[in-house]
Amino acid sequence: MSHSTAAGLARIGADIGGTFTDVVLETPTERFSTKVLTTYDAPERALLEGVATLLRQAGLAPADVGLVVHGTTLATNALIERRGAKTALLTTEGFRDVLEMGTESRFDQYDIAMDKPQPLVPRTLRLPVAERIAADGSELLALDEDGVRRAAAFFAEQGVQSVAVCFLHSYVNPAHEQRAGELLRELLPQATVSLSCEVSPEMREYERFSTTAANAYVQPVVASYLGRLDEQLQALGFACPLFLMLSSGGLTTVQTAARFPVRLVESGPAGGALFAAGVAAERGIGRMLALDVGGTTAKICYIDDSQPLSSQVFEVARVHRFRKGSGLPLRIPVVEMVEIGAGGGSIARIDGAGRLAVGPRSAASEPGPACYGRGGSEATVTDADLALGRIAADAFAGGKMRLDTAACEAALLALPGLGQAPAATRALGISEIVDEAMASAARVHAVELGLTLESRTLVAFGGCAPLHAARVAEKLGLDEVVIPRSAGVGSAVGFLRAPIAYEIARSLRQQLDTLDVDSVNALLHAMAEEAHAIVRHGDAASPRTERRTAFARYRGQGYEIAIEVPAHLLRAEDAAVLARNFENAYRAHYGGLAVELPIEILTWRVSVATLMPAVPPGGDIAPIGAAQPSGHRDVLDPGEGRVRSHALYRRPDLRPGHTLQGPALIVEDETTTVVSPAFDAHIDGHGYIVMTRRAAAKA
Repeated sequence: MSHSTAAGLARIGADIGGTFTDVVLETPTERFSTKVLTTYDAPERALLEGVATLLRQAGLAPADVGLVVHGTTLATNALIERRGAKTALLTTEGFRDVLEMGTESRFDQYDIAMDKPQPLVPRTLRLPVAERIAADGSELLALDEDGVRRAAAFFAEQGVQSVAVCFLHSYVNPAHEQRAGELLRELLPQATVSLSCEVSPEMREYERFSTTAANAYVQPVVASYLGRLDEQLQALGFACPLFLMLSSGGLTTVQTAARFPVRLVESGPAGGALFAAGVAAERGIGRMLALDVGGTTAKICYIDDSQPLSSQVFEVARVHRFRKGSGLPLRIPVVEMVEIGAGGGSIARIDGAGRLAVGPRSAASEPGPACYGRGGSEATVTDADLALGRIAADAFAGGKMRLDTAACEAALLALPGLGQAPAATRALGISEIVDEAMASAARVHAVELGLTLESRTLVAFGGCAPLHAARVAEKLGLDEVVIPRSAGVGSAVGFLRAPIAYEIARSLRQQLDTLDVDSVNALLHAMAEEAHAIVRHGDAASPRTERRTAFARYRGQGYEIAIEVPAHLLRAEDAAVLARNFENAYRAHYGGLAVELPIEILTWRVSVATLMPAVPPGGDIAPIGAAQPSGHRDVLDPGEGRVRSHALYRRPDLRPGHTLQGPALIVEDETTTVVSPAFDAHIDGHGYIVMTRRAAAKA
């Protein structure tokens, strides 16, 4: 394609993961993709290397690109590894220890030596100041501005780089926080300032304080990185906008992302969920289980009616992995999913009971799995896949990286306590453990959400998922598995499917039998104006949609459920509509209603997004015959526990309508799909691999 025809039409999506940085370039007629090992010292280096590679392949120049969309784990890693800025907290007198006390609940009732997550801000840098706002927004005690100035002087002496300001009830009246922010920015020009009334203007002190502290903790790191990336892209000749993927599944500008980096925490997985939702729409899949397995983690997401579930609270940096309550709560809009330490780089080990275990520790990209030949000596899931015969040493990553089979075998044999078991048997154990971990996580997550697994289609993507999807489906009793095109770089493709979007939530307690529609309408109008302005800044031309939600409960309950709010100006009679919506949602969630208890709404949410074109479902076409294999390879199949000859196919050689029988391996540059002996496969009209379980295998 010439530069003139391509001008402004090419789009780039880039996802920086724990092991690989995935980059995708799309033109109106073609898609190019590549995987580059993540560069931890400067994450933008791998990203720009991948971009340069794809521009060469496509024959394009930076000026031909009309959009760059980026998702990053930088904020997540800074929180997990405690590599953020030196952060201070300014709070209401008497509330200095909210971050340490939390909700006073215990995530493990029976562990007397239970470790709680350490606050991001040490107590010496958490300073109180005299001020008090009442729950109704009235001022009980004026802000002590001299106290703010004294705190600022102390923060300057301590070399503080970022300050979180969290005052009591600032979500209903932000005046004191805003004034304190003005003073801090004036007195600490070198530091960033995060106000809880802007970051998380919702009730519940601990969650609001924790979210604001996390935002302040990562803000200098993320803002610096985004600034460097934006400057380097412009220096290379990119004149297009750079958008960041949000945890909620929308896109936002660099400026907004730098201001609220806490909203980027789950940006990569959110792109994967959008990718899977697009596949659901294209194939008309009503009930889906999305499995995204990369080099470090596995993400599991349920998608019904082409929409991933969403949540308002997310936990990061759990002290006890998988234990709810052991991490730092972030009150941000996020795609609902479960994430476990089960990826290609997950390290196998012998645990304290002498059993073989896998993860959550990962070899990442530095040094990487033993077979990468980059200095890693511990056996990982990728080493197991190589030893089982699922991947070829000379064809990994399209042949760009030759795998070291000797190092792989040495790492497997180095696992202690397994007697004289050969490398392949050890690899089989690693594979089965990690597959069972993914299947178990899917079962538990379904129970937590009140969902079932029956009649779901498993859609697998990420560099490692197609290698394991068929076996996970066997364990879950699922009959259909779909491997989309570009599955190895699915999250980066998902970025290019995302709308420009922003979501705002604010607390305003209202009892439905005494609903103050004027106050609610004023709040919703202000929220909608702010959200529309942010989206308009990213895309002024496209039409936008607006969705309103409320979080309601019976009075006295501890938690709320989401209900739809009519998009028009509310009237008194809409209280009955909201009550009906709540009862329908409550009945669906809990199976019944609480009789004669008043209903109250605590928080209101407005979501604004650019309108995305609808995708007509389809994809199934008539078979054109059996595909011809290019060869065969022996693979140790975990389902049968024996070596089977697998037919080899190159995915680019397969055409829509081709059929093939398992066992087989379908090889492409970014990944390999294992078609187990329990499945047959065909290529649909979209070029997707669709595996269907044989009737005999179901019996």
